[in-house]
Amino acid sequence: MTHPPLTLYGAAASGSVAVEAALTLLGLPYTLIEGATWAEAAARDRVATSNPMRQIPTLVLPDGEVMTESAAILLYLADLDPAAGLAPGLHDPRRRQFLRWMLYVSSAIYALHWIKPDVRRIGAPESARDAVVEAVHDRIAFCWAAMDAQLSPGRYLLGDDLTVLDLYVTVVSRFGPWRERFAEVAPRMLAAVHRVDNDPRLASLWRDRFPED
Repeated sequence: MTHPPLTLYGAAASGSVAVEAALTLLGLPYTLIEGATWAEAAARDRVATSNPMRQIPTLVLPDGEVMTESAAILLYLADLDPAAGLAPGLHDPRRRQFLRWMLYVSSAIYALHWIKPDVRRIGAPESARDAVVEAVHDRIAFCWAAMDAQLSPGRYLLGDDLTVLDLYVTVVSRFGPWRERFAEVAPRMLAAVHRVDNDPRLASLWRDRFPED
């Protein structure tokens, strides 16, 4: 079956790469509009035509409908093709924990990175930037550790099937405080993340989108 293309606003080494990974595994064609919105005014202006928050990832569906929020996009894509197995089905007992941890990664971890480009967003002076970023990284490490303590991974985070949760954690764990600290605080999740790192279906994507790793 031929699917009309999607349009994704994204950037290398960003949360949009998790969406690109899901699209790759699903075999869905998409047009990528590249731009690091946290660093480039022109990128913010480009995405503003579809997302007034001027953030990535932003996904434009073939009919023009816009989706934002990385977790929401990943959930939507996973449910498009149940046979692909990228999300537990509605009646699968793993579905509850899948939803729980997808939203946890989004709200408790990924959302904190919004602070780092401009600490004035939380009322801190620019002179306090280093201390604020260090505190953000400490909080992220704490949240990874809390997640790690409550999961019992198999080959992947929720058992033996790869889901978009694995893609999400694999990407977000590359951000500050970076993989070295993730390995220290989340050792039980680490093997599943490495398995996604080494998935041959995603090898070229990881190489292209995280070129410095």
